[in-house]
Amino acid sequence: MKFLSVRDLRGKSAQVWKDLPREREMVITSNGRPIAILAAVNESNLEEAVSAFRQARAVEAVAALQRRSVEQGKDRMSLEEINAEINEVRNKRAR
Repeated sequence: MKFLSVRDLRGKSAQVWKDLPREREMVITSNGRPIAILAAVNESNLEEAVSAFRQARAVEAVAALQRRSVEQGKDRMSLEEINAEINEVRNKRAR
């Protein structure tokens, strides 16, 4: 996978667009840190590419929630504690 700075993207954009179909993906960096991904798409695979991207983000969001629950010790909650938490939220919403 090719890494490309924001500066290079700005200064060599014509070359980037030419290379993107061959590279398939490029990671854009700012100050050496990844900030974006460029992915080659076309009319026939656009919907599938967007769907795959959204699915990957959803998987990462679930993983982040799981990590946070472990950090907070909520991964060891009993079923009764879980149900009490759910009921508390439902009661707040009903008000």
